[in-house]
Amino acid sequence: MSSVLDRVINDRSISWGALRDSSVLITGGTGLVGSVVVRALLYANEAIDAGIQISLLVRNTAKTKDLYGDQYQSLHVIESDICSADDIGGSYDYIIHCASVTNSVMMVSNPVETIDTSYRGTSAMLSLARKCGIKGMVYVSSMEAYGVTSEDMNPITEDKLGFVDLTNVRSSYQESKRICELLCTSYASEYDVPVCSARLAQTFGYGVSSKESRVFAQFARSVIDGSDIVLHTKGESVGNYCDTLDTASAILCLLTKGVPGETYNVANEANSCRINEMASLCADKLASGKINVVYDIPESNSYGYAPATCMRLSTDKLRSLGWEPQFTLEDMYSHLLSYWDTLS
Repeated sequence: MSSVLDRVINDRSISWGALRDSSVLITGGTGLVGSVVVRALLYANEAIDAGIQISLLVRNTAKTKDLYGDQYQSLHVIESDICSADDIGGSYDYIIHCASVTNSVMMVSNPVETIDTSYRGTSAMLSLARKCGIKGMVYVSSMEAYGVTSEDMNPITEDKLGFVDLTNVRSSYQESKRICELLCTSYASEYDVPVCSARLAQTFGYGVSSKESRVFAQFARSVIDGSDIVLHTKGESVGNYCDTLDTASAILCLLTKGVPGETYNVANEANSCRINEMASLCADKLASGKINVVYDIPESNSYGYAPATCMRLSTDKLRSLGWEPQFTLEDMYSHLLSYWDTLS
């Protein structure tokens, strides 16, 4: 397994002693964040003899086998509908709930299912956590829970929420994240379930699928192909980013150190930048100036891009637990490109 995972194993904010010989259930283990966490735990079993029993709740066993290959035999895989998973049986010490609708098209075309899956799936996991008397649980939320914020609100701490347009069906995702965070807080308060929420910035690096279509991946392909990066806006939106390895470390840190009922931003402030700045990084540094950033801005917003955003997340709360991000935006791209090389 790639030694890049040593960075997670050696993260001092993670209580490996508490996790040793425990049973961990992970949902969304075939998604980006979930799969990196799973690989980190598998590597901990190999590198430091952690003895962690890793259970994955999945919708598709065949997809799980394809993703993990030979490592599949080291996992306990449960195929079940997330919405009824509170009765899957078994006993678990920790739960990491990563499963979520992540396809923007589905958020618009199936907003009811987006809300329903998010709420019922999280409710089922919290019910299971209560039955098992777990030691810790992390609900993986998103910075999209903030909605639209204004520049005078920066830096954005966990107590600052912006506007969510309830007349826009795309808000099904943002609002479902908010209600699930509240559900976690409610379970912590009423039933003493030790669960906290992690609001993730945009996460990429090691483990990203070669089929990824988001902007950061498009920029990476331009670097590989030696083709100019074409922006259809001025690229003034501010993005918040965190490496997949740093994100995995943060989640594992929160699993044993997070305060029940609390929410934590997971980002790297040093990586917050405008889209045009990220494009220039790819063209000037990663491609060594051999490609350019080209602007092709239509008179009308024919591409349907959202208005420019200016949100900059603060991670002071997470850092107070001892966590520190390690990787720059350039590191993130290096990890992504190196990982894609292993897939070819």
